[in-house]
Amino acid sequence: MQTPLLSHFVQQNPAMVDVSDKASTEREAVAMTTIKTPTWLTDQLNEGELASKKGPVFQTAILAGVMGAKRTSSLIPLCHAITSDHISVDICIDGPGLIKVLCRVKSFGRTGVEMEALTGASIAALTVYDMCKSLTFDMEIGGTRLLKKTGGKNDRAT
Repeated sequence: MQTPLLSHFVQQNPAMVDVSDKASTEREAVAMTTIKTPTWLTDQLNEGELASKKGPVFQTAILAGVMGAKRTSSLIPLCHAITSDHISVDICIDGPGLIKVLCRVKSFGRTGVEMEALTGASIAALTVYDMCKSLTFDMEIGGTRLLKKTGGKNDRAT
């Protein structure tokens, strides 16, 4: 079996992938991450939007996730700047002590939006952490993964 090659190297030097010959298609990606917290914190969040000095926790994190997805190319080297046609971030309590963050990104272009979805979910989760750290540092962000990718050469869904 031949070892797969990394796409961001040309003659052993980092390089942006050339997508100029690729056809534009509709592309979508959905990413998820989770935040494990003490159950008392998710109980408080479940009772209604918990407001911190920085604003309502989930609403602020949703805005941060959208902003993060839009800024992906300035955060990750060699990531293409894209025009996002749609970005949504959903945050919910997924059980005692567990918060789930989903980020969906849609675009019509020559390159995928997986990194934008992963970045949006991550930034939203980090914002929840930032806003709740005055209550507890006992939080763990993890399980960040791509759930769905459509458009381009390879569709993927988990």
